[in-house]
Amino acid sequence: MELTRGAAQRPLVTFYDDAIGERLEFSRRTFDNWVAKTSNLLLEGMDVQPGGTVVLDLPAHWQTAVMLFAAWHTGQRVVIGPREELASAVDEGIWVTDTPDGAPAWADEVLGLSLDAFGAPLADAPAWITDYAVEVRSYGDRPPSPVPVPAHTPVLNVTNITFTRERLDAEIRESVARHGLTAQDRTLSTVEYTTCDTLVAGLLAPLEAGGSVILCRNLEDDLILRRIETEHVTAIAGPDAPYAPVRRLL
Repeated sequence: MELTRGAAQRPLVTFYDDAIGERLEFSRRTFDNWVAKTSNLLLEGMDVQPGGTVVLDLPAHWQTAVMLFAAWHTGQRVVIGPREELASAVDEGIWVTDTPDGAPAWADEVLGLSLDAFGAPLADAPAWITDYAVEVRSYGDRPPSPVPVPAHTPVLNVTNITFTRERLDAEIRESVARHGLTAQDRTLSTVEYTTCDTLVAGLLAPLEAGGSVILCRNLEDDLILRRIETEHVTAIAGPDAPYAPVRRLL
């Protein structure tokens, strides 16, 4: 998936956490720089090899999206799903999490994310944890060459279902076509990435269409209509908004 199509300064990902009053907006160029730095961290700092596994034990968040695209850029299979099922879904790979104490013993390495808006390090993290906020700063924002992935290679495992690159691409294209998504669409999403449907509707299909996403955590019902208006939302994945002139992707 090409994230840099269209104007580099056009918004790509907007992130809200209404519990703490946080709003962050990333242009296509800025988001792509984060993916590049994270890809370099995976390659140079964690020595990932094509065909490896990256487990994302994370809530829906802009950094989760960065990790997802960086993992695919470096040729990794991504494993996501409900937290209580992740440890039994695989038995090797890099474990990426905001709760390092819950990492399984089999994890080759543990990459911890504080998910802090200002890049604060993890609090009280064990010495054996790689702290994303600390380490990623030292890596360049020039993207490494993407690892070619054959069509029949597994790239995603979610809730014990494996998707090859070909199958995942088909799911994304089908969603774009079914909902008529275009580069003008702005999709508001409150869903967690625990199924292929939520991942596609809440992130991958809108970006594949060249549009943008507004990722919202802790969004209260009485804020939905205001958020739709202020962010010029045209499609929704997650919350119910019966009086808004928007399309439902889920």
